[in-house]
Amino acid sequence: MNTRRTSRTSTESAPRVLIVDDSLTVRMDLARLLAGAEFAPVPVANLADARLALATRPFALVVLDVLLPDGDGMDLLREIRLGKNHALPVLVLSSEAEVHDRLRGLATGADDYVGKPYDPTYLIARARELSRREPTAEARPTVLLVDDSATWREALSAALAREGYDVVTAATGEEGLRRAAHLMPSIILVDGHLPDIDGAIVIRRLRLDAALRHIPCLLVTGSEDERAELRALDAGADAFLRKESDLSLVLARIAATLRSSAIRSANYGASLSGPKRVLAVDDSATYLHELGAELHGEGYDVILARSGEEALDLLAVQSVDVVLLDVIMPGIGGSVCCRRIKDAPGLRDTPVVMLTALDGPDAVLEGLSAGADDFITKSSDFEILRARVRAQLRRRQLEDEARRFRAQLARIERESAEARAANELAETRAGLVAELERKNRELEAFSYSVSHDLRAPLRTIEGFSQALLEDHADQLDAAGRDYLMRVRRAADRMVELIEALLRLARVGTGELSPELVDLSFLARDVAADLELGDPGRTVDFTIEPGLVAHCDPRLMRIVLVNLLGNAWKFTKGVATPEVRFGMTPDAEGRPVYFVADNGVGFAMSRASKLFAPFSRLHSTEDYPGTGVGLATVARIVERHGGRIQVDSAPSRGATFSWTLGEPGRNAP
Repeated sequence: MNTRRTSRTSTESAPRVLIVDDSLTVRMDLARLLAGAEFAPVPVANLADARLALATRPFALVVLDVLLPDGDGMDLLREIRLGKNHALPVLVLSSEAEVHDRLRGLATGADDYVGKPYDPTYLIARARELSRREPTAEARPTVLLVDDSATWREALSAALAREGYDVVTAATGEEGLRRAAHLMPSIILVDGHLPDIDGAIVIRRLRLDAALRHIPCLLVTGSEDERAELRALDAGADAFLRKESDLSLVLARIAATLRSSAIRSANYGASLSGPKRVLAVDDSATYLHELGAELHGEGYDVILARSGEEALDLLAVQSVDVVLLDVIMPGIGGSVCCRRIKDAPGLRDTPVVMLTALDGPDAVLEGLSAGADDFITKSSDFEILRARVRAQLRRRQLEDEARRFRAQLARIERESAEARAANELAETRAGLVAELERKNRELEAFSYSVSHDLRAPLRTIEGFSQALLEDHADQLDAAGRDYLMRVRRAADRMVELIEALLRLARVGTGELSPELVDLSFLARDVAADLELGDPGRTVDFTIEPGLVAHCDPRLMRIVLVNLLGNAWKFTKGVATPEVRFGMTPDAEGRPVYFVADNGVGFAMSRASKLFAPFSRLHSTEDYPGTGVGLATVARIVERHGGRIQVDSAPSRGATFSWTLGEPGRNAP
């Protein structure tokens, strides 16, 4: 790694790493790598020196070999876990590559296990993660310069260093992507023409990576092509520069881009180009080591297992990012092993790619029916396998991003509910106002985050998939076109979910405009729209006349659209579908409004999460929808100071009942 740094952080304040290895070559190499990554390495050759070092000074991380001249490294690991340094992260680094050796290290208390020979970039990334190193308050902005011209790199690096930047360089696009994932620089400059992949492709891949898309990017080129700037901006570059520009102009553009870039959040998840661990399982030692060598060359940490039993034992103590699984093996075969992985709560989200030497659809069906995410025929050409692994990593990242998004929504929902409860208990105290305003601002910021951060990558997916269909359809076979259409349908589904979430966020904010509303008229209008939208169906609507309420008419229409729409949808298989809207007084004479149907219904044991976003009791294939409608209804009713409940039974329909208090009384 070509790195130019003039950090203000002294060696004394850098995280100290104890290196315990009897190989002088390994010790010196590790010390060089860690020092270059701004750690303070302390290399020792045996257990005695390691124990002395641990007794006399604190460390942020221990890198520990297993076979040492004066004992077993596992003995030192046990001492660390039983002593005052029990929380000290330990990374075991050993040439013992068998799964049982790795299991022994992890079972003894190692935080991670990396086999030799190790990938330097992967090792440094794991060291940073395990030591939990945070950037210091006085850390200087870091510029990643991706360019294959040594002359240009040196000239610009020197100018940037004089201006107070730390500079990291890379000579190829792939190297630049790995540097970006591991260093998270402040800004990235990418040459338009690189020896491996085009500079625009590098920027496009950065923009598609959830962990990296927030980093500002400048594309720099020596090309005279007038369309070069348009291609750069289309790829997602924040700015465009020509190499013949004066260096002062380049420096000014970098400073301006950094000033105008948005404040970055630390919670972007793991990058696709960051350290990834692959478990390869095959009973053929020859193929397994060949596969391991290919993947290791891609920068992955590869674990080699020779049976399904070894794979399951390993997964019980160490997580991986992808599993490559041979179909036919002695003992636990690939299909059985895949099923066990997918049945385990902590493992089921791990992508599994099945490998086989067999041809024919039966083998493919067997693997996919076992829960595999992909299926590949073995061959000596590993390019397809590497591409499929990258595809599964991208899918996993998108799923993780969606999970973080749902967790964020759940947290906001929880905090909003807590705020509503606090407001109800202290409604006479004018001082909860500031807190409620903060909640509204947070919801508004969340809405912006959804509309901006999630819509952007979807537009990219839609745009490039449409371009493939229009410009390269003749290069795709029927299966390829089918895959592409599935991608587009999934993107459309995500857009639908985002729009539903935005509607949910909007109903929880803004001022209510209550007035006397004819609910019977609203219900008849909604019913007419449903009949107009599906003229082939006949549903018997019974709407009680003369029902009025003091409420916000816009929001109450949303309530009726969702409730009557659900009743219409879930009675589609009934011979004589019936939907009723009416009112009945409660024990104290207060009106309780209801929508009832004679549709499919559901078991009340499953009703507890019915009003939470994304909670569905029926499949989307049978009853399409986003799973956000009832959450929206509950939010509106609560904003009107009311409560909503449901009563149902399988095949006996459902009845949703709600009250309306003073509008805005319990509004969040």
